[in-house]
Amino acid sequence: MKKIFNAYQTWAVVTGAASGMGREYARRLALMGYDVVAVDINEAGLHETVRMLREEVESSEEVPANAKDSFKVMALVQDLSETDAAERIYGKTEGCDVEVLVNNAGLMYCQGIAETGERMLHLIMMVHMYTPLMLCRKYVGRMKERGRGYILNISSLAAWMIWPGIGMYGTTKRFVRNYSRELRIECRRTGVSVTNAYFGAVDTSLVPLKDSLRRIARMSGVMISPEKAVSRALRATFGRRRGVMPGLLNKILVPVCMLMPDCLLGLAYRKARPYLMKV
Repeated sequence: MKKIFNAYQTWAVVTGAASGMGREYARRLALMGYDVVAVDINEAGLHETVRMLREEVESSEEVPANAKDSFKVMALVQDLSETDAAERIYGKTEGCDVEVLVNNAGLMYCQGIAETGERMLHLIMMVHMYTPLMLCRKYVGRMKERGRGYILNISSLAAWMIWPGIGMYGTTKRFVRNYSRELRIECRRTGVSVTNAYFGAVDTSLVPLKDSLRRIARMSGVMISPEKAVSRALRATFGRRRGVMPGLLNKILVPVCMLMPDCLLGLAYRKARPYLMKV
C-alpha cells in the first residue's frame, strides 16, 4: 500500500460510500492523506460517513497534527442508476484534483435472468456497468494530464464463472473485468493504473446468508471481512497491480467452476431455484 502521506493535496472519489466497504475505502484513503468525495444514494448513511471520517482523521495518530485541519470531505447524494450520474458527479468535482477513483457501489441478488424484474435488470446494468465506465471516461483524461492516477474497479469472483442464480451479476462483473483490462493497457506509461478486485464473498449485508452459513464461509476462507478486503484491494491499487483475488479457495474454485458442464449447472439451478430471491 502507498506509504507516503498525501497531505490532503488531492482527492479520492468513492462510490457506495454510505456503508460497508465503501465507507471503509473512504476511511482508509482519508487516513492516507486524501480528501474524499463520498458518493451514495443513501443521504443519511453519507452524513454518518462524513461524521466518522472527520472523527477518524482528528483522532488518528497516523495523520500529522499540522495536517488535520486541511482534511476535506464532500458528500454527494446521487442515484448511480441515472443516465447522467457520472456527468453530475464529475461536474460537482470539477475543482478537485482527483487522483483516486474507487468504483465500489454494487448490487447483489440471486435470481434467474428471466425471472428478474425489469427494474432490477436496469439497476444492476447501470450501477455495475454504465456509470463506472462513464466515471472512468470522465476522470482518466485528467489523470493522464497530471501524469498520475489510480482506478480501482470492483469486479467479482463471479466474473470468471457461470453459476446458477447469479448469472446477471456475473455478466455485469465480466464487463467490468474486460473493460478494466483494456483501459489498463491504454493507460500504460501514462502514470495511470487500473486495478480490478475479484472478491468472493465479503461479510457485509450485501450477501444474504444465514448466520450459520456465514460462519462456515468465513472459516473456509470463501468469505472475508470488509477490512481485509479493502486492505488487499488498496494494496494492489497503490502497487499498480492488474488485479487481486484474496483467498486460496477462491483461486481453486475458478477453474473448477469454469470446467463444469451446462447439464450440471442446469441441475444445480433447478435445485436452487425454490430458494432464490424474487426481485
